[in-house]
Amino acid sequence: MAEKIRIKDIAEKAGVSVGTVDRVLHKRPNVSKEALEKVEKVLKEINYQPNVYASVLAYNKSYTFHCLIPKHSSEAYWEEIEQGVLKAIEMRRDFQLNIKIKYYNRLHSKSFIETYEESLAENPDGVILVPYTMELTKNYTDELHKHNIPFILLDSYMPDLKPLSFYGQDPIQSGRFAARMLMLIAKEEKAIMLMKQTKDGKMISRQQENREVGFRNYMENHFPNVQILEINLPLDEERKRYDGILEKFFKAHPEIHHGITMNSKAHIVGEFLLKTNRREIQIMGYDMVHKNANCLRQGSISFLIAQHAYQQGYSSVETLFSALVLKKEVRSVNYMPIELLSKENIDFYHRTRI
Repeated sequence: MAEKIRIKDIAEKAGVSVGTVDRVLHKRPNVSKEALEKVEKVLKEINYQPNVYASVLAYNKSYTFHCLIPKHSSEAYWEEIEQGVLKAIEMRRDFQLNIKIKYYNRLHSKSFIETYEESLAENPDGVILVPYTMELTKNYTDELHKHNIPFILLDSYMPDLKPLSFYGQDPIQSGRFAARMLMLIAKEEKAIMLMKQTKDGKMISRQQENREVGFRNYMENHFPNVQILEINLPLDEERKRYDGILEKFFKAHPEIHHGITMNSKAHIVGEFLLKTNRREIQIMGYDMVHKNANCLRQGSISFLIAQHAYQQGYSSVETLFSALVLKKEVRSVNYMPIELLSKENIDFYHRTRI
């Protein structure tokens, strides 16, 4: 029916009171089986669609979400996620949604533990989480499950944790894509550089580990004779030491003209190449952050792979809102598009696809 259907109209068609219809619509008790069947029959005949938003607003309930992400500087990948989260909260302000951003140091497990313990003590309604190691993250998510607090994972998909939903790229496919794009411009090279950043010799991001798996898989299958030379810029080193490490590497390997990194810090190499006027060398990396974009425009970064961090943050809030407030089913896995940016198209790239 195109016209607006009132509760009074439903009651008249079903031959019951307005109060009975109201109880059926709001799934309240004290409705006889006969009356329930009459009302449900009318609802089906008229294809009744309740005004969910009006119903939710009428309850006047507030919700508080927590977002646990790594500490970051401005113009960082994590800042994009944070801004997307805050924008989604702003867009749903009529529903009394609140957000608390909680930061942890990704280099120190104690920081993550202290942050999640603080979160548990505050008993949020829902959580958006950039995970740490599988073991430590599971300690947190097990507690969330015990308290029936739904959570969404970003960055790394860990299905064993049983999140409500996940937002991020398929890292294996992303790594394969990165290899294919790099070798379009480096197909004549005998060696390429792989820039890594580790903590105590280990990668701190499962996402980056899996990207490298996909990257190496593609290279083994299609360019088995191309040597992959690794360079490590340790995460716990001072930034000024990176220049010395890079200078030593490029002097030792003058044959290198192309490199790649699986993280958002391609600009560390890109800025070094510009400063030392090594115009014949380029690196490829991830994420459209400001410093990467500058190097891309100036030619020291060849390509960037975008993963829509802003949209991930925004969509995470929307998913919690749909599941908790509107009581709707949500998609459990949400892979983001794998997009390639160059200096020719970067100015047309929009971080939002909302």
